[in-house]
Amino acid sequence: MRFIYDISIHIYSLFVYTASFFNKKAKLFKKGRASIFHFLKQQIKQNPGDYIWFHCASLGEFEQGRPLIESIKNRFPKYKIIVSFFSPSGYEVRKKYEQADIVCYLPFDTVSNAQKFIDIVNPKVVFFIKYEFWHHFLFTLKTKNIPTYLVSGIFRKSQIQFKSYGGFFLDTLKNFKHFFIQDEKSSTILLDHGLSNHHITGDTRFDRVAQVINEKKEIDYIERFSNKSTVIVYGSTWPADEHIIAPIINSKAALKHIIAPHEITETHLKSIETLLHKPFIRYSEIRATTHIENFQIIIIDSIGILSHLYRYGHYAYVGGGFGKGLHNILEAATFGIPIFFGPNYEKFNEAKELIHLKGAFSITNSNALNSVLENFQSNPQKKKACDEINKSYVQSKRGATQKILNYCIEQGDL
Repeated sequence: MRFIYDISIHIYSLFVYTASFFNKKAKLFKKGRASIFHFLKQQIKQNPGDYIWFHCASLGEFEQGRPLIESIKNRFPKYKIIVSFFSPSGYEVRKKYEQADIVCYLPFDTVSNAQKFIDIVNPKVVFFIKYEFWHHFLFTLKTKNIPTYLVSGIFRKSQIQFKSYGGFFLDTLKNFKHFFIQDEKSSTILLDHGLSNHHITGDTRFDRVAQVINEKKEIDYIERFSNKSTVIVYGSTWPADEHIIAPIINSKAALKHIIAPHEITETHLKSIETLLHKPFIRYSEIRATTHIENFQIIIIDSIGILSHLYRYGHYAYVGGGFGKGLHNILEAATFGIPIFFGPNYEKFNEAKELIHLKGAFSITNSNALNSVLENFQSNPQKKKACDEINKSYVQSKRGATQKILNYCIEQGDL
């Protein structure tokens, strides 16, 4: 199985190399790894010290790990922070993250890359966020007795590690010193497979989205655009979502709409624009002299501001629920507004719990979305109760970061 794993890594790297000639994301993927070891040596030479390494697959996992990064940075300023990403969508947005001393890509998971990366960084302790299980990196860290933790992990029986043929991947998990997991189901699965080295600490995303409220970041022009109107924010949408929301946008003349698509390629932006029959403007086109209040729709063609956009919303539609999986609904829930999304949410505890509490609603088509919206608009008390449900839900789930921090301190790893 290890042979197959290694071949797969090499095939994937060859695929990225080939795709880089015609795909922008693959080009960034390749370029960011081209001189990674030289970059690391130079950075560590300029910033010597004891490093704590955080690895995140992409932007969502970064936001999940961010409360822990910043807590450690504030409490233990003597340590340096290195943050690595697998995906360009994370690295390109956070490559200038001020709380990190080094931000870089993670090299492909080969034996030589893992050994070289870890020898250069020589981390004191390592945190992998949620789903990242790179065999050679984890094995090398274990061999070098470097404590490695999984943060906000969540496990399902359907994952390959727990299949009859998944022994190699289960062995990979055994390289972690400890798992900080989100729920009882994950605990049961780990125990069933002989992994008792874990604590149920919850999800650090709750700590992060609670921080967003306190940041009170104002986004240029959005207040003027809202102009005391009722606003719906559509976050991380895909084409399947956009075909659902377009009839609502085109028919609700009394509402203002902010669309923040998951991908902001020119092709995708133009496909959204063809669906719209009301005055719209791209965020990048707004100027101080623009009469933004005369527009009904803003299309956000910028990355990294969505979590703050929900502040301006009275309702939120979160994308991904008609595809592979739902995007982050907690960013909206923390502001205490009703949340709508598609039917593919079963892998997300927060979605299931908020549906049960009647703070979130799964819809299957435009008519269903229209129906629930009209129900709220005709019943202000019902909306007020929903707002409070979501706000209270987020507040009640805070605290995972402190639990993780306390454990690592008790272990002497911080």
